[in-house]
Amino acid sequence: MQGWHKATIIGLVKLIRPKQWIKNVFLFPPLLFTGEFLDGKHLLKVAIAFILFCMASSATYIINDIRDRDRDRKHPTKSKQRPIAAGWVSIPQALILLFSLYCLLVIGYLVAPKVVGVIAVYSLLNLAYTFFLKHQPVIDIFCIALGFVLRVYAGAVAINVPISSWMFVTTLCLALYLASIKRRQELLKSGSEGRKVLAYYSVGLVDRYAQISSVGALLFYSLFVLSSHPNMVITIPCVLYGLFRYWFVVDALDSGESPTDAVLADWQLLFITALWAAICGYVLG
Repeated sequence: MQGWHKATIIGLVKLIRPKQWIKNVFLFPPLLFTGEFLDGKHLLKVAIAFILFCMASSATYIINDIRDRDRDRKHPTKSKQRPIAAGWVSIPQALILLFSLYCLLVIGYLVAPKVVGVIAVYSLLNLAYTFFLKHQPVIDIFCIALGFVLRVYAGAVAINVPISSWMFVTTLCLALYLASIKRRQELLKSGSEGRKVLAYYSVGLVDRYAQISSVGALLFYSLFVLSSHPNMVITIPCVLYGLFRYWFVVDALDSGESPTDAVLADWQLLFITALWAAICGYVLG
């Protein structure tokens, strides 16, 4: 019984995928680029928004794992890694955890109603993605990218500042780049067996998507810096190196199916990201 409890607890932790919470750092750019990161109150507001988004994204993963449990059981990797498919967590236990997360989000509405409003849109988008849109080619990639755009928007809403148009389009292009690379690696590793939508793609097609998106991300970020913060021009090489390094990690080291794992496993990507953030903080502080 003790082992069963331990396995269940580990499974519940894996079910909410805390490693994926790193994606929610996209809430912080508005705080950084407006120079408000030195304001303790604003920093707290974005931190609360970050926590709320972590709850919402975890709820999305639970719904996705419940929905795809039968397919995941047939997958060589997911059958061992996904808690429900692996049998570590039962459906009732997953539903109790899901209900608890949504209760916490309702409480969060009392603290940050506008942020939770954005989270509601994010959650609806992901529900539509889980049950329908992830099977629609091209739309599926844009749904993933819009999730990152909504994170940036929530960060701006949290501190009540307008989101820059440049930041919006840069985030969109960067997220499309990461999503395209993710689809590329899924195609190479499991073909169309992992996802139905992969039957509509080819490696060459998603490579072109990734190339267009990476060029767009660099171009729009550069225009944003040169037009709004010219003294931040030194950060452009950091962004360019990050794009180059990520593609190297994907192509040479066969990573990228999980962008989070690819970034966390490569010290150079972590270093260049930290250096970029440090330069931005120094220049804008």
